[in-house]
Amino acid sequence: MPAVGTSVARKDGIGKATGATKYADDLVFPRMLHGRTIRSTIPRGRITSIRLDFDPTGFTIVDHRDIPAAGHNIVALIEDDQPFLVETEVRHLAEPILLLAHEDREKLLSANVVIEYEELAPEFDPEHSTTILKSLAIDKGNVEAGFATADVIVEGTYRTGHQEHVYIEPNGIIADPENGGIAVHGSIQCPFYVHKALKSLLGKDAYVRVVQTETGGGFGGKEEYPSMIAGHATLLALKSGRPVKIIYDRTEDMIATTKRHPSIVRHRTGVKRDGTLVAMDIDIILDGGAYITLSPVVMSRGGIHAAGPYRCENTRIRGKAMFTNTPPNGAFRGFGAPQTLFAVEAHIDRVAEAVGMDPVAFREHNALVPGDTTATGQVLTGDCSALEVLREAVRRSDFHRKSAEYKGTNRGIGLALFYHGSGFTGSGELRLASKAKLELTKTGVRILVSSTEIGQGTRTMHAQIVADSLNVPYEQIEVAQPDTQRVPDSGPTVASRTCMVVGRILQRCAEEMKERLGVLTPAEYFEKYGALEILKEHEPPAWIQWNDDTYSGDAYATYAWGCDVAEVEIDRDTYEVRPIKLTAVQEFGKAIHPGLARGQIEGGTAQGLGFALLEKVVMSNGGMNNASLTNYTIPTTLDTPEMDIAILENPYEDGPFGAKGLGELPIDGPAPAVINAIRHLGIDVREIPATPEIILSACASR
Repeated sequence: MPAVGTSVARKDGIGKATGATKYADDLVFPRMLHGRTIRSTIPRGRITSIRLDFDPTGFTIVDHRDIPAAGHNIVALIEDDQPFLVETEVRHLAEPILLLAHEDREKLLSANVVIEYEELAPEFDPEHSTTILKSLAIDKGNVEAGFATADVIVEGTYRTGHQEHVYIEPNGIIADPENGGIAVHGSIQCPFYVHKALKSLLGKDAYVRVVQTETGGGFGGKEEYPSMIAGHATLLALKSGRPVKIIYDRTEDMIATTKRHPSIVRHRTGVKRDGTLVAMDIDIILDGGAYITLSPVVMSRGGIHAAGPYRCENTRIRGKAMFTNTPPNGAFRGFGAPQTLFAVEAHIDRVAEAVGMDPVAFREHNALVPGDTTATGQVLTGDCSALEVLREAVRRSDFHRKSAEYKGTNRGIGLALFYHGSGFTGSGELRLASKAKLELTKTGVRILVSSTEIGQGTRTMHAQIVADSLNVPYEQIEVAQPDTQRVPDSGPTVASRTCMVVGRILQRCAEEMKERLGVLTPAEYFEKYGALEILKEHEPPAWIQWNDDTYSGDAYATYAWGCDVAEVEIDRDTYEVRPIKLTAVQEFGKAIHPGLARGQIEGGTAQGLGFALLEKVVMSNGGMNNASLTNYTIPTTLDTPEMDIAILENPYEDGPFGAKGLGELPIDGPAPAVINAIRHLGIDVREIPATPEIILSACASR
């Protein structure tokens, strides 16, 4: 039986189910110390003095002066602006200033450090900030000419808040002195990001090894931030000469680490009486926080997706990620697209209403089809499935009957049509030059990639692809733990690329290995000829043309497509809105493992419902004021509605067995579908999370 298309047993299933799997905090090294970060208590200012109000005996104490002369006090990522440790100027609350380590964790936690500051006025409002971290401009056609032909112009402003990742396992790193340098073990999404950052911190000639331990979730939150905590553990380990473990508790993790960028998106849309979109003018503001981190690429993806999956010959998109004196925002599942797709889908319902059209008919009239061009001018090919997912979602949910039936009741129904580019934007995959390797073992084949298992099923899916490409049993495929001394750089585990891009490299490796093996099994070849390794690099499709300066051309090799229908119920006394059913139809080429794919859709949908209704980050003086799971509410099983999941397949020719990316797609649709269902109730909400206070305010202003 083929492995691909079958819900085979997970490679990591037994260990996790039995508790045998070890995570970062399960690991204990000989003579290990515990580490702690001392952080700023103000959002902006200058340090005037630091006093240790404890007996320093037995402590290792590190500040910025302990960074090696050959290194740099910069977390190397996109821009060199964020320090590992503050030298003088504090730019956000909870910014790292000092590091402590001790073998007794209780003594470590009780150590008191007094920091005095010259406080300066902070900037918390991205609309008033004068510092731009990243800007973009996308132009297609002539927007003003398009508006001149419009019969109706509709304007609207849409807002989204921070969102906290709430991965099951908080951040954790152990740094162990090794070979005159450092070996880092930890909860890491992108090992080579950490490797790059540590080489910058210690000097280019330093020995650095990064090993991903079993990781309890990431959602983007462990893409760039582990570089910071790894640097801190490393500095303590090198100064003490002993292994140092830093494990954040939930409160520190929520206060200090990155979140989803809050957004303000303004739409001005011109439309003909027959429903034809003729002009879209979109302005995006993202709150980047105090340092750039990944804001440029979040802004890029958000901007590219801002016009939605619709045909419009005249489009203008402007985007800015702005500086504020708040902890930096960074990667989060969807990477900017959930914010801009929320705005466009909530707006599209209002545009349809303005010309007296049913929201389904309006979308059918304007949805992208093969041969159409996106906002960046990319011509879509045969694996464009906007109409297919829309029609199937409408059919499965019985949308039209329920829309009529729910009128005048406490129930509403709404939908959202969306898409998500697979892989890095534009020429990104070419620059990454990702690699993957296969090697024979005595019993089968081993996969060597730096793609990480963070709960989504990477090991299993890659093993399925290799097994079928080699025509060997799935059980004979093993997957090496990512270790930068051992595996090639396969690029980061982000951007819905792990299956489509890295999986395709592995497929090509397996196809060549199959030719080399001939009629022999892997074990027979190994016994007869010894080791065999196949290493290959990603080859982007030759047709991709992209201009990074003008944001024009082929933004992604392909797109996955989805349509969500949300059914909600409102309590007219408490103004609480509860989802009662969610229909999710998603097309992503090929479901390598249907069970895991369904899990991704269910999990992403639940996370999207939290984004829509529950997950409100309360900011106070530039920091998260509700940093606990008591006060930051995420959906539980009691909050999660019945889900009807449908998987459509429209293969992408350059994906393994036709697969596209899936991981981010499911979070793009729930929020606008819910908001459109609330609109069906007669309540015009344009901000999420749509808490009872927001619903009450919308009702009061009606």
